[in-house]
Amino acid sequence: MSHLAWDDEQDFADADRGFLARLEPCLIRDAEGRVVWDNDAYAFLDDDCPPTANPSLWRQSRLVARQGLYEVVPGIYQVRGLDISHITFVEGDRGVLVVDPLISTEVAAAALALYRAHRGPRPVTAVLYSHSHLDHFGGVRGVVDDADVAAGRIPVIAPSGFLAHAVSENVFTGPAMVRRAGYMYGTTLPKGPAGQLGCGLGQTTSTGSVGLIAPTLDITATGQEEVIDGIRMVFQLTPGTEAPAEMNFHFPELRALCVAENACHTLHNVLTLRGALVRDPSAWARYLTETLRLFADSSEVVFASHHWPTWGADRAVRFLEEQRDAYAYLHDQSVRLTNAGLTGAEIAEELRFPPALERAWHARGYYGTLSHNAKAVYQRYMGWFDGNPAHLWQHPPVAAARRYVEFMGGADAVLAKARQAYEAGDLRWVAEVVNHVIFAEPDHAGARALQADAFEQLGRAAESGPWRNFYLMGAAELRGPVAGTPAHPAPDLLAALTAEQIFQSMAVRLNGPRAGDRRLLLRWEIGYAPDGDDPVGAAPEIWTLLLSNGALTPMPGDAPRGERPHATLRLARTTLNAVLSGATTFPDEIAAGTVTLGGDAEALLIFHSLLDKPDWNFPIVTP
Repeated sequence: MSHLAWDDEQDFADADRGFLARLEPCLIRDAEGRVVWDNDAYAFLDDDCPPTANPSLWRQSRLVARQGLYEVVPGIYQVRGLDISHITFVEGDRGVLVVDPLISTEVAAAALALYRAHRGPRPVTAVLYSHSHLDHFGGVRGVVDDADVAAGRIPVIAPSGFLAHAVSENVFTGPAMVRRAGYMYGTTLPKGPAGQLGCGLGQTTSTGSVGLIAPTLDITATGQEEVIDGIRMVFQLTPGTEAPAEMNFHFPELRALCVAENACHTLHNVLTLRGALVRDPSAWARYLTETLRLFADSSEVVFASHHWPTWGADRAVRFLEEQRDAYAYLHDQSVRLTNAGLTGAEIAEELRFPPALERAWHARGYYGTLSHNAKAVYQRYMGWFDGNPAHLWQHPPVAAARRYVEFMGGADAVLAKARQAYEAGDLRWVAEVVNHVIFAEPDHAGARALQADAFEQLGRAAESGPWRNFYLMGAAELRGPVAGTPAHPAPDLLAALTAEQIFQSMAVRLNGPRAGDRRLLLRWEIGYAPDGDDPVGAAPEIWTLLLSNGALTPMPGDAPRGERPHATLRLARTTLNAVLSGATTFPDEIAAGTVTLGGDAEALLIFHSLLDKPDWNFPIVTP
């Protein structure tokens, strides 16, 4: 890393610019006293980088761990370091516009209190969500009340498609994504020089109460202008970039541009390690070109909902151009090498940024990396198969591992050679070959210990925060019991799902092999209250679920061809939400009279028995 500009202190000057006050202590609790945010735990970053961390990642974490209230320009203020993301306050004629209210109610409320303590008790006059990821809307109830939004007193602004994407991203593979997110952010790792020291985009995620208030004002076109509380905003839609629903927005009178999460002080993810749909870096680059065309000549500062702003028109343009070029280069060169016959893994080994981007601190792989992003571009176009028929029908991990270990002379022989590789510093090879031993003999103590050591050393060397956390979490799993990933159901997100999304989530939980010889029809009347008082003030929404051939098909309305349902459920949507969140069960609600069941009660029991319960804590580095 000697090529990096270690004497360039501009990022530190920018990260400290406009500082007004810290939250002291920076320890936030929920109503029950549980700690949901502790930024003081990162005080160790004030020390010099130890041998247990990558110096570049240590530098990034020192910058990101700064917390407090900052002035971007007069009239725009940010509270940073109270979550993985930042919350922004834009002052208007009567009050303040809140941009991206973090993940949790508690941290958003603390940020608003810190702002008001130094800028006065201004009322919140509007909320703006820049995009559909949880860390940009989940704390909304910490800054506004539902009643004020419902009454039209406080508009909530979001890009077109926000609500559908906000609630659907984790519906189908939610348990797997949450489990892997625990590794990505090092959720259960101790914070310290040998443990979790950040994730590059921020330090970690808050763990308080998550909420969602639906938008009341959609941004539907680039160039759309809105004036709220005297604040004029010009919007640019950027769908399919860092999020499927996202937008940049400009404050012309303040000559300030917010680029949401489309340009940060790190290379971002084309495919996040927790799992998601592959993003399009080519479109990402095109939208940043459009951003420059629309706003470069009228912007003196560029800021985002992560990291620190960039001041000065020339510096802002260079920052946006280099960010644009990074995503364009990543895409175009990965495709070029794909067309030269290289596979994703081969492209990842070969691809390097040109010198100017290689030296740019904001293009370093602290969160996304050139390595795993290149593989994601290959995956986007070519899928999982690299074209080699030897990889077309491989054995699954355990079966392959047993064969590898037998071929290599048994577990002890493999470990003996792996220890030699470890001593020689070939940690990547150690991780690969010892993985076979662990999947062949999961309880082999020597294999678990050596693999944990290899993961730990790889984690210490990693420049990427998520890579470090994955390696260290893997080592922790090998050395002790599986570290559970905290999962906190968000009632607001469940409530925002459409009925079709709910039934689709049931469909991916259906155990097809056990359901293969069953045929069931269930009629759902949602919104119906047993006492005749319709809580939603409208006719019930009718759906029919057809279970046949191991597949669950949701159909709006009655069953086709007049087929008689086996059972009919009548219930309020709020009751269905409570069942889905795990707060209650269908049998309990039937007994309580809040669910009316007609027809064959056994049909509902059979259906419920065929739905798998997700395992939120499945092992990752062991079979």
